[in-house]
Amino acid sequence: EGRFVASGGALVQAGGSLRLSCTASGFTFDDYAIGWFRQVPGKEREGVGCLSSRDGSTYYTDSVKGRFFISSDNAKRTVYLQMNNLKPGDTAMYYCTGVQPWYSTAYSVFPLLYSGSRGQATQVTVTS
Repeated sequence: EGRFVASGGALVQAGGSLRLSCTASGFTFDDYAIGWFRQVPGKEREGVGCLSSRDGSTYYTDSVKGRFFISSDNAKRTVYLQMNNLKPGDTAMYYCTGVQPWYSTAYSVFPLLYSGSRGQATQVTVTS
């Protein structure tokens, strides 16, 4: 099982952009799926989206579609979460997790990622 580290969180104004990075140890960047989640204290965690390296597909929860984009750089062993047009409601601790091997689509792996290990999270705060 891999250990995941999310980084890149910051304080940003509404409408701004931010890019988070996810790196992993004990995890081979080959035939994998990595997802992003966020959590606000006192609330259930929310799946943001995920990527499958098998077919390059991505999946996003409705609240971030068209604003957030997940990409990967396997040479750097990093998965990114590009967040645009940020809203105060995006304020949360963000973390990443993954599974491997994964041989199917991002849509099909998304529910499974909820049981993945959380790892180190990063704080995103969006001010109005």
